[in-house]
This record gives sequence, structure tokens and C-alpha cells, in this order.
Amino acid sequence: MPGTKTYLASLGQFDVVYSWGVLHHTGDLWRALQLVSQRVAADGRLWIAVYNDQGWASYLWGLIKRLYNRLPPALRGVVLVPAFLRLWGPTVLRGVLAGNPLRGWKSSAERGMFPWTDVVDWVGGYPFEVATPGEVFNFCHALGFELERLKTCGGGRGCNEFLFRKNGRGAPKCAA
Repeated sequence: MPGTKTYLASLGQFDVVYSWGVLHHTGDLWRALQLVSQRVAADGRLWIAVYNDQGWASYLWGLIKRLYNRLPPALRGVVLVPAFLRLWGPTVLRGVLAGNPLRGWKSSAERGMFPWTDVVDWVGGYPFEVATPGEVFNFCHALGFELERLKTCGGGRGCNEFLFRKNGRGAPKCAA
């Protein structure tokens, strides 16, 4: 990211810095988080969402995403079709059993995407990094942030959501 630090510094600092589901797609989550945290003014807020680390499942999704992005476009369906069945199959099955097969598709449409587009976006989203809530908390705390709110995805897939307040006194001091 040559020039990134200089460019970001030229923007100044802000009362609210918001990054929803972006930092984990930069290829260097921790550097990206450090750089955006520098744009938060004293007593400002950092509001972020970062993919939850699900252990082996996250590792497997990373392999699938890497494979998809390395395939020629004509062959990407080989990855998309099984991913679609895995991600939307249970939702459609629940809808069928409830008498409304398209019931679960509503949440995807509310986000502005149809289910197929949602799967292409998910599978194609690489680079892809994950972090536990504790890792994000510890990293931001070391940068002088205090956690105000946390919404986890309960150990499942999706993003953990954080609202931090920058401590106007700078980074916390460690007692000896």
C-alpha cells in the first residue's frame, strides 16, 4: 500500500471513523485497522465490523475463496454452485417445510442483492481475513481505544461489530 499512509494522513482526523466489512478484505487486516485508527480524533469513535474467526471453517472458506479467484471465469461455477447449495440450501429447505420456499430470500433482497449475487460476492471476497472478538479488542485497546459496544455473531459466521471510543489521553499505560 505505497502512499496509503500519506494519503490517509492528509485526510485529517474525525469524530467518527466507520468501516463496515472492509478491513478484512485489504490483505493486511491489522495494518489497515492501525491506519484507520489514526484518523480517529481524541474522544472520537471507531465503528467497525470484522469477520468472525470460526477456526477450521474460516480456514476452509479462505481456501474456497482463493480457489474461486484463481479459476478462469468460465470455471468459477464449479465453486459457486456447491457454495450456493451450502449457503442457501438450508434456508430454502426451511422455507419449503414452512410452505414458503422463498421466505428466507427476503433478507438477501433487503440488503440489495439477490441470493445468487450474494453468493458470488461472498465466495469472490478475497483477500479474506478473520479475527476473534478478543483479538480485535486487544489490538484496539493497545492503540488507546475503549470498547463501548460489542455485538458478536455468537461464534458463527458473519461479522462481529465493535464500537470503540478513543481515549483522549493516548494509549493506556501498563502497570509494572
